[in-house]
Amino acid sequence: MAIDRLLEIMVRLRDPVAGCPWDLQQDFQSIAPHTLEEAYEVADAIERGDLQALRDELGDLLFQVAFHAQLASEHGAFAFDDVVVAICDKLMRRHPHVFNAVPVADAAEQSRLWETLKAGERRALGQGTGALAGIPLALPALSRARKLGRRAADAGFDWPDAGGPRAKIDEELAELDRVIDEGRHAGRLEAELGDLLFSVVNLARHLDIDPETALRRANERFELRYAHLENALATRGIDPGTAGPELLDQLWVAAKAENP
Repeated sequence: MAIDRLLEIMVRLRDPVAGCPWDLQQDFQSIAPHTLEEAYEVADAIERGDLQALRDELGDLLFQVAFHAQLASEHGAFAFDDVVVAICDKLMRRHPHVFNAVPVADAAEQSRLWETLKAGERRALGQGTGALAGIPLALPALSRARKLGRRAADAGFDWPDAGGPRAKIDEELAELDRVIDEGRHAGRLEAELGDLLFSVVNLARHLDIDPETALRRANERFELRYAHLENALATRGIDPGTAGPELLDQLWVAAKAENP
């Protein structure tokens, strides 16, 4: 099988005598950033609709799984097969409507059942019984904020509609303005700005928008628009640092029209 070939390659790379010096230097901590990077590259290929790239990036991500499993095997903790068994067991456990003939009415009921099963698993693992227990600290801040808000909402702590978080944004923005006007220290400014961002994430959740995706696409639009502005300035022979605000505003409006 193809997966056996990958695992054999992984063993060769980590061979203490004939392996790769770089691979031999790695541990869980040093590999973790590469794992995150490969996951984002998978997401990027999906965003671009590039299935050829997606195939390659999924292979890179699978290699990361094999790498972590090899490290764990060397520590006598678990092997790749144990990872596969664990995910198979988890999927079957969390889909009783498929594998154990437990009826569910629709996708919404399945989502509620899924969260109930996950909560039970967290309790069994000693991860706490609170609604917010077990949300990884290493998640990107926007994604973690969304999960925190959704978990709290599932427990009954939420606004009835998007009007609530929208009003909260105005409230938090007013508090931030007040702190700015009062000239308070950076820690207070950071706290108020954080509250504002958290409120924006809650609004995104109510609008069924993934804030991480929304910000990533906003970044892409900014890059395109700024490149358009740079090209327009270059055509006029003007350095961006010397262009006046009126011209910059004019060109930015044109860039937004070109890249909506």
